[in-house]
Amino acid sequence: MAYQERGARYNLHHCKTHATHRDEGYVLNGEKVMVAAGLLADAFVVVARTQGAETEADGLTMFLIPADTPGLHVIRQWLVDSSSAAMISLSGVRVGTDAVIGNPDEALPLLEEVIDGGTVALCGEMLGGMCEAFDRTMSYLKERKQFDAVLGSFQALKHRAAYMFIETELARSATMAAARAVDAGEANAKALVSVAKARCSDAYVKIANEAVQMHGGIGMTDEHEIGFFLKRARVAEMTFGDAAYHRNRYATLNSY
Repeated sequence: MAYQERGARYNLHHCKTHATHRDEGYVLNGEKVMVAAGLLADAFVVVARTQGAETEADGLTMFLIPADTPGLHVIRQWLVDSSSAAMISLSGVRVGTDAVIGNPDEALPLLEEVIDGGTVALCGEMLGGMCEAFDRTMSYLKERKQFDAVLGSFQALKHRAAYMFIETELARSATMAAARAVDAGEANAKALVSVAKARCSDAYVKIANEAVQMHGGIGMTDEHEIGFFLKRARVAEMTFGDAAYHRNRYATLNSY
């Protein structure tokens, strides 16, 4: 899915990539960034502007373009959690009208639906990650001893552990509500998706940070797995919109 561009800041209809109608098809020029697993893709769903200015909601069209199409170039990117993404450049890429997905100039509603579905799925993964990081940290606090006492017996760490538990439960409730709303096609589904992503973005990073700190020096090493949760939390936080973006989206959807 190649839809993000430089400077868009998660705005789905911020699109400089142009598709010009010529002969029996289109010619695409532009660039996409942060295409998940882009180096491994056989084809890309590229969002391009066929009408209007670069920030207008109308005038977007989706194209299915094989990765080996002349003029399409893929540049690999590495993310902090060691997952891969790609930058996609399109220079004079020619496709036929059969490459169009859906209706020309009307791609935004479908794009929003796809991204919201992906966001809910990502929230589920983030919830699983924070719960696993929390469980591993609790096990460590019950086993590791300092000053002849297990770490979990220290009141300050008990308070922090309780806060981590509360954060996971809030994230769980928000994610479940969003998933149900999307499945049922409820009117407030978009707003609940933003609630879930904002909640999970904040909670996962907070819990992963606490998990690393509570593990002490060993938590800072790549030899111990707890640090990988923090790296994944940082990438997931910025995928499909960070917490600030989704709080603003929620406010906009509710006419604040």
